[in-house]
Amino acid sequence: MADSQQHLFATPLPAGLGALGIACFGLFALFSGRTTHEAGPILVAWFIGGFVVQLVTACIEFREKSVAGGNVFLVFACFFMLTGAISLTSKYFLGAFKMPLDLSVEAWLWLPAGLWLAIMLPCFLKGPSVLFFLGVFVELIVICLIALDFHYAAPFFANLAAWSSLISGILAIYLSGALAMNAVFGKTVLFVGSPLVGAEAAPARAVGAARG
Repeated sequence: MADSQQHLFATPLPAGLGALGIACFGLFALFSGRTTHEAGPILVAWFIGGFVVQLVTACIEFREKSVAGGNVFLVFACFFMLTGAISLTSKYFLGAFKMPLDLSVEAWLWLPAGLWLAIMLPCFLKGPSVLFFLGVFVELIVICLIALDFHYAAPFFANLAAWSSLISGILAIYLSGALAMNAVFGKTVLFVGSPLVGAEAAPARAVGAARG
């Protein structure tokens, strides 16, 4: 395909988005009460798998000089996937052994993570509009995590986190398939939306629209 002729690597974005979608479905099950915190170790295993996928995605995005794609997937891999897995493990075992647990420090750490994601979001205005709205719902999840760790209106924010996670997961899986199919067939098979700012991005590399 034209994409493979112009780039050293085939785009890993469908895999990276797929990993994000899988993680979001796990979060939905947890936040909505469809599973209990006793499922934490299983969720950790899947998060570690997502960490590997997103780290590879970040490395290839950097190789392709994608400033937005490379940095976002690197942070997602390390702080959302790997750190999330370690945090879930810590909470599980601390709870199992009835040891003291203060979640407020995690709220203070999620706060700059949420601010970072918010300031990165405008980069994706030049990508598919579906991608930008995916970023908005992921940002909502982070806001809910901050509120929950600070013990603010727990039922409300747990519910908001659950549905934001489900919507994020659906959008990520859909966009993953759309980017792959549009690249393979060389035309728009599945709608991804025009960029909200700037010219329309190529379907195979739309997430890397912001380059520098």
